[in-house]
Amino acid sequence: MEVQEYLEARREFFNSRLPGYLPSPEDCPPVLLRAMEYSLFAGGKRLRPILLFAAAEGCGGSREKALPLAAALEMVHTYSLIHDDLPAMDDDDFRRGRPSCHKVFGEGMAILAGDALLTQAFLVLAREAGEAGPRAGEELALAAGPVGMVAGQALDISGAGAGNPEALRRLHALKTGALIQAAVRLGAMSAGAGEETLAGLTEFARAYGLAYQIADDIRDVTKTRQELGKSPGSDVKKGKSTYASLFGLEKARALALEEISRGEKALVALAGDFSLLAGLARSLKI
Repeated sequence: MEVQEYLEARREFFNSRLPGYLPSPEDCPPVLLRAMEYSLFAGGKRLRPILLFAAAEGCGGSREKALPLAAALEMVHTYSLIHDDLPAMDDDDFRRGRPSCHKVFGEGMAILAGDALLTQAFLVLAREAGEAGPRAGEELALAAGPVGMVAGQALDISGAGAGNPEALRRLHALKTGALIQAAVRLGAMSAGAGEETLAGLTEFARAYGLAYQIADDIRDVTKTRQELGKSPGSDVKKGKSTYASLFGLEKARALALEEISRGEKALVALAGDFSLLAGLARSLKI
């Protein structure tokens, strides 16, 4: 299957099944459920679930078995976007081409929608992920919490990484890369992959995560709000360092391509068919 065909097929599959993992309208206050759905079903590439499916299938697993893990991961990612947009954080009014959750439902309800999605994610793993649930829960908690994504956000709002390439790399490895790494590892875990395969896929995911962030930094200064679905140049306006601002566009693109090459080399050494993961990395618009 070609990469673009795979992207569309897995996105359609995921989107059609994701509503089944939300709480029942009879049990959840309607306004809270609407706020959760507003952000969870706002579109987006569904990159992390698709990476998870590609890793699972590359290890000989199935999309059906991987689905609860993908749903939980996307809930955690969506919660992070809701909170990231809040005035106390990045203060962004737009996300995925429409007003941010807090602009529609208010700050308090947006915070609660994020909290609800985060906790619902771990309920899904506990109830739906079968024997993979406990290990998957630990993996996702590590990636999302105080030694992962939240740590990266803390570094970001405290100004770490300003003018320092190594600090910036660490910040993004946590804030962006941790959930991308979790996506690939969770997919492999759902297929019962061994430690050697997990190690190789982790190396790929680290490289891909950095390439993705560099590409995002480049898009942030070269695309319009209509193209991005959010306000462009926000990091630069706030005085934050990005790969584009530290290295310039040409050098940043070269760094991203180096990471893609490094990730592909990590896949070549593994048993299994990971051509889709490699193709997803090569399809990054840099």
